[in-house]
Amino acid sequence: MKKFAIEIKWAIISIIIFLAWMTLEKQLGFHDEKIKWQMFFTMLIIFPNFLLYYLALRDKKKNYYNGEMSWKQGFISGVVISFIIVIFSPITQFITHEFITPNYFDKLIALSVESKRLTLQEAQSYFNLTAYIWQSISGGLSFGVVIGAIVAYILKTKTPDTTIKTK
Repeated sequence: MKKFAIEIKWAIISIIIFLAWMTLEKQLGFHDEKIKWQMFFTMLIIFPNFLLYYLALRDKKKNYYNGEMSWKQGFISGVVISFIIVIFSPITQFITHEFITPNYFDKLIALSVESKRLTLQEAQSYFNLTAYIWQSISGGLSFGVVIGAIVAYILKTKTPDTTIKTK
């Protein structure tokens, strides 16, 4: 458990940031009158998430690996963070849709049906807590693995080229 203390810490920070972001979306009206723009605003969370993964892997490199971290070590750390976030994603989705924005699905369903993008049945099957939990699991895992791989590459310890080129 101590081996992954840094990953646990940063996963918890990431979960708190997610809930804060959902609250921000709600307060800015993206779950109400600006709901048709919510999908685009939500995509902006990639920037704070990238920063969180950067800070987490930098923390791991500095405080666990003593400043020397390979890409593989950083990648594994990123995957562990992603798995922890995904484990808690049903809870974060429940908190979001039961407490932060309880009418969110009703509004999305109404918008989709009014704009004739989906039938009522299609919208109801797509916009519900169970569907969003599965989306957050698959999206969180794939996003976390990709961002973890990129950040691990950026933060890996650069080794000097040991091959000497001769003419």
